[in-house]
Amino acid sequence: MNGNLEEAAMLFLAKPSPYEHPESRQARERLQATRDFAGALQVFPRQLRFERMMLQHLAERQTDFAGAFQRLPIKLQMLFVQAYQAYLFNRFLSERLRRVFSLNVADVGDFVVGVDRSGLPMPRTGKLVTADSLADANTSIKAGKLRVALPLVGFGQRLSEGEMGLLEAGILEEESVEPSDFKVQELPRISGKGELRAIASPVRDFKIEDVLHDEKSPGLHRVKLRFMLLRGSYATMLLREIMKPRDPLKAGF
Repeated sequence: MNGNLEEAAMLFLAKPSPYEHPESRQARERLQATRDFAGALQVFPRQLRFERMMLQHLAERQTDFAGAFQRLPIKLQMLFVQAYQAYLFNRFLSERLRRVFSLNVADVGDFVVGVDRSGLPMPRTGKLVTADSLADANTSIKAGKLRVALPLVGFGQRLSEGEMGLLEAGILEEESVEPSDFKVQELPRISGKGELRAIASPVRDFKIEDVLHDEKSPGLHRVKLRFMLLRGSYATMLLREIMKPRDPLKAGF
């Protein structure tokens, strides 16, 4: 979010991953070493089509990194900012959990959001909990009418107040970023205004349907579960928390 589009482009194009195909990894390593965009276009695998879109532009205009990003579909451009917003949100939430703050009880300075009839949170209904409104807010949370929320950082979204606000400000300081940085001058269409996001989502109709011996792993069992999540929640995330795999990537998460 510091406006260094060249660094961002090189991270996207040339940072190899140990989990990708060796051909892709080698192509990225070569670009990282040579910074030869035209040459990279000749060796980057066809399946890396978004990277190739940027390389086609940079092969002709080697310093126009804003133009290279603009070659990508707008939803993908926006994803770069949204992914960082999600990363910061996860850091806020992790710190809240580490400090043993409740997910279902608000403190003074927390945000709360309303929910619609189906139970989905409504970010635009957010309000700050004060000492005067604390008791009513927690009564509504217990009744399922409100949920505690944290900010998705953006140029139009303020941080929480109270203890949670201090934690959020500290994390932004560690990251060397400010909410105003999400107004991307070079690529205004992908600027992030920010909003609120509920920190907990209900799990409905949870049931263990069957427990079976695992034929492939003697001594272990397979469990068949049934549950329902609201739109925007992911079954894989819930299962990961239940299974607690030592290596989430190896386990398929």
